[in-house]
Amino acid sequence: MPLIALMIIGAAAGFLATRLMKLNTDVPTTVAIGVFGALIGGFVLRALIMLTGWAAGFIGAVLGAMLLIWLWKTYVR
Repeated sequence: MPLIALMIIGAAAGFLATRLMKLNTDVPTTVAIGVFGALIGGFVLRALIMLTGWAAGFIGAVLGAMLLIWLWKTYVR
């Protein structure tokens, strides 16, 4: 169940992050950005702020996805 929740939250976070960063990607890339962003941002945000629950995970996922997009735009393109 946590894996399915991570995929759903990651897909939503990836969608929101790609729209906020004005990046046009296909669906698998958007989901991948969101899932990896959820892993990065979720752990970092929870460690720094010590919040629990879905809200902290979602905010961390969006922030992590935005960081990943910024790194990709800065160093890959």
